[in-house]
Amino acid sequence: MSAHRIFTTPFAKVYPMYVQKAQRKNRTKEEVDQVIRWLTGYDQSGLDRQIERQSDFETFFEQAPAMHPNTALIKGVVCGVRVEEIDDPLMQKIRYLDKLVDELAKGKAMDKILRA
Repeated sequence: MSAHRIFTTPFAKVYPMYVQKAQRKNRTKEEVDQVIRWLTGYDQSGLDRQIERQSDFETFFEQAPAMHPNTALIKGVVCGVRVEEIDDPLMQKIRYLDKLVDELAKGKAMDKILRA
């Protein structure tokens, strides 16, 4: 079975869509960055570097310093699929990120999004 197309999609192509989705709901780019940094362990310069390099999603998550230990607390449905039931580890990480951005855009409080 071939890898999903999203795996080889540059993160930098999707990132502006995450920001736009959040901004349409009166959230900020900084909040999107905060969510991404929380999930992946990147600092801001590391995140900016990944965007600059046009790293694909596979590389983006492969080079992430450390996935947050509370990622298992991210539950719910994205694109009709429960994120906690996704078998492919990379797809699950991508869907975790989608879910966090969705929660941000829905106006959820940041401490709830970050599973504080």
